[in-house]
Amino acid sequence: MKLRKGDTVIVISGNDRGQTGTVQEVMREKNRVVVEGINLRYRHRKPTQQNPQGERVRLESSINASNVMLYDEKAKKGVRKRIAKEG
Repeated sequence: MKLRKGDTVIVISGNDRGQTGTVQEVMREKNRVVVEGINLRYRHRKPTQQNPQGERVRLESSINASNVMLYDEKAKKGVRKRIAKEG
């Protein structure tokens, strides 16, 4: 996988197509990434003593790594990253 935490990416397919964000987490074994502000879902929190009412929190869910592309600020579009072969 060519993505790392902190990379800026653009979503190339799905409901959030065309939006950009920063990679927060990379799950290499599942081929998924979590991008800041993309694929927001509601999570329900149980009531606790500190928060007796409980709450609904909006968090980012992971998306497949094939649905994002590295974003180039200069070109203002997605770019392909090349990996140099060692050896």
